[in-house]
Amino acid sequence: MEFVRTTPPRPVEVTEVFPELAPLARPAIRLHPRPGSPTVGDSSVGGPLLWPAGEPWPLCQDSHLHIDSGFRQSPEEVRLERRLRDRWHPDSGGVEPTSEEVALRERAAARLAARHALAPPPAECPVPLLPVAQLYVRDVPLLRPPGGADVLQVLWCPYDHDPDHKPATALFWRSAAEVVDILDAPPEPYEVNWSGYLPEPCLLAPEAITEYPDSLDLAPEMRGLVADWGRWQAAGAGVDSSYADYPVEFYDARLAHAPGWKAGGWPPWGRTDASPWDCAVCETRMVPLLTIASFEWDGDEGRGWAPYEDRAAAYGDYYAARRPDQPTAVEVGSTDNMQIYVCPASPAHPHIDLIQ
Repeated sequence: MEFVRTTPPRPVEVTEVFPELAPLARPAIRLHPRPGSPTVGDSSVGGPLLWPAGEPWPLCQDSHLHIDSGFRQSPEEVRLERRLRDRWHPDSGGVEPTSEEVALRERAAARLAARHALAPPPAECPVPLLPVAQLYVRDVPLLRPPGGADVLQVLWCPYDHDPDHKPATALFWRSAAEVVDILDAPPEPYEVNWSGYLPEPCLLAPEAITEYPDSLDLAPEMRGLVADWGRWQAAGAGVDSSYADYPVEFYDARLAHAPGWKAGGWPPWGRTDASPWDCAVCETRMVPLLTIASFEWDGDEGRGWAPYEDRAAAYGDYYAARRPDQPTAVEVGSTDNMQIYVCPASPAHPHIDLIQ
């Protein structure tokens, strides 16, 4: 079933206050993932991939020696725990698993225990990758596919990897028309390093928007203009006077770039200062491909980006474990974002991923 999500207009049309920002506008597509039952023919987060039956499933070849995160569960157990929490309500008096769920938990626990009983502990190498996102160009037209490709598939290894303690990502482009026989039961890893590395299946409601640079991406002169409260007043922007001492924060949080999962656009900085990245092969400046977000919106200012269709959920109470602002159940870093960058000169050149 198709659904739509609509971002409310920004409280201020930023280029009316700062015409100098107009040349820096970039197109972005908010993906708006929401829980559903995607098929291989859908753009999705955490859904099944259109993967050829004759093509080996990708594996992470790094060594995984289980530096103990305090969290060791199989993907089956994570999904079961989520289902139980989703059924919880403060008036329910607790949630009992069904007999099928008990059997599933026992099978998964026995399988994982047998794996860890091996001596010495297995290095879990290689590890089957997990699907993170599948994006059809028909749904996300600003993607830059190579040749006749029209599907982007993003996978990752659900273990922390040095140097930044994040999942290792892999990108695949393919032509949907060339996939005749589809792999219907891809392998899964024995465990995930963290439950936030196992995406919940979500359908997408792509929405085209326009974004502007984070203040950290602005040239010093432009950043100074944005920080000038007098400029906002002179333009009659009607910004709340509580922002008089820090208009840059208003610009970043409410105007510049959208939170949540998105393709293209401007990157959200915060954990580090803005840092341009050049392709390791040709030294071309790399561009944002995909933002994998822990939250679709966050905090009081972030709620302003909640789509019209989600306003009640954004400002209301919720009881189930599935937070309305975290539909994918993905959590990277310390509730941060993972940004994937690619070389615009060639999709064959290696991508990079950053936690911000």
